Amino acid sequence: MKTLTLIGAVLLLLGLLSFVVPIPHQEDHGVRIGDTKINVQTSHSERLPPLANGVLVLGGLVAMFAGSRKAA
Repeated sequence: MKTLTLIGAVLLLLGLLSFVVPIPHQEDHGVRIGDTKINVQTSHSERLPPLANGVLVLGGLVAMFAGSRKAA
């Protein structure tokens, strides 16, 4: 398998997975007053924007097509 085709397959796989798998994100907020410390931890699960998903899928398809055309 050519390198460009392999890169295209990886991009295509990442693009398809990014439609369904959320990216976890955690933030720590804290205040320290003297010896007392108050913390609040928030967590979110966000997905990539649909435009970014489309760019990954399209880039993967183009790279796979270019890799297969180059090999022929």
